[in-house]
Amino acid sequence: MALVNEHFLKLANNYLFADIAKKVNAYKIAHPKQRVISLGIGDVTQPLCPAVIKAMHKAVDEMAEQASFRGYGPERGYDFLREAIIKNDFLPRGIHLDANEVFVNDGAKSDTGNIQEILRWDNNIGVTDPIYPVYIDSNVMIGRAGIFENGKWSNVTYMPCDESDDFIPQIPDHRVDMIYLCYPNNPTGTVISKEELRKWVNYAIKNESIILYDAAYEAYITDPAIPHSIYEIRGARKVAIEFHSYSKTAGFTGVRCGYTIVPKELKAKTLAGEEVALNPIWDRRQCTKFNGTSYISQRAAEAIYTPEGKEQVKATINYYMENAHFMRAELQKLGLRVYGGENAPYLWVKTPNNTPSWKFFEEMLYGASVVCTPGVGFGPSGEGYIRLTAFGEHEDCKEAMERIAKWLGK
Repeated sequence: MALVNEHFLKLANNYLFADIAKKVNAYKIAHPKQRVISLGIGDVTQPLCPAVIKAMHKAVDEMAEQASFRGYGPERGYDFLREAIIKNDFLPRGIHLDANEVFVNDGAKSDTGNIQEILRWDNNIGVTDPIYPVYIDSNVMIGRAGIFENGKWSNVTYMPCDESDDFIPQIPDHRVDMIYLCYPNNPTGTVISKEELRKWVNYAIKNESIILYDAAYEAYITDPAIPHSIYEIRGARKVAIEFHSYSKTAGFTGVRCGYTIVPKELKAKTLAGEEVALNPIWDRRQCTKFNGTSYISQRAAEAIYTPEGKEQVKATINYYMENAHFMRAELQKLGLRVYGGENAPYLWVKTPNNTPSWKFFEEMLYGASVVCTPGVGFGPSGEGYIRLTAFGEHEDCKEAMERIAKWLGK
């Protein structure tokens, strides 16, 4: 009989959001007449902007004609999109990239989960805590995380982020091979300054570590002092891979498109001590396991870089951030401690009286019919917090705040 990859058996039975869905469905069955407002899962609600729709229609029409039909596309992505990415997302920030350093994908989740394949299974990893679960789960699957004991993985360095240190992770006092950073942060909604990010780049250079930098929410940054890319820091090209997504930027959660930057200077070592560039290795991996993002999706992504596309996407981002600012203010009026929601579409809320995250989740679901995400689902340091998303409709966010206020008796 074939043997199973037993590392998969170490994972929790359900992904965090599957557990939430199960509990919410049970509530709906028991309360069929009650309308539930979800501020838990970070899915978008606003439709694709007109520029994107126009580009997709045009691309579909091209696929219907023999002369313009396209089959397999280039695994790295079409030049038209990669050039638009470099011109619009990096050059204005003084970052110069080669087109072959840009890899178009079907969303940041895929590449943040798959990137660990090109590094040895016995590297150790470091994560900010709380953290997006995919980072750790994908490493569990290959056997890199070790053994799960007392809420933590034995081969993972956890870097707690809480209100006592303004959610700034502390540099480890030992060498870590692979470091996951996500800014603006999911789940806390907090950001990192250039000064703090420079410390991480310097640490990685000194320790020959690799930083896996998730910038999926950079479009929500409004503070000019906050970096949008780790490559704004000198030396980062030697130590960092960066991930971007159009999912929350342009509403592509159902369209699927994003990209990853793997600089040519980035290297890792063999057991014999030979330095090897990771760019061609990642390219080889993609050519073997990935046939490229659809032409239609890439034309849609290209459209957000047009003048009209930029304005329309900006309007959608502003819509969500209006929700975030409103929710933050209302929750603070209720006496709750709230973080994030200023340069990110997430709010990180401290539960009253240190109520455990899952307990507060259920109390709010049954008391206000509002869904949140329990903070502990993002890691041990998330206990005692919940995450709320600003991706809902204005009316739903307003009603949710009214329900919460009534439920809390405020």
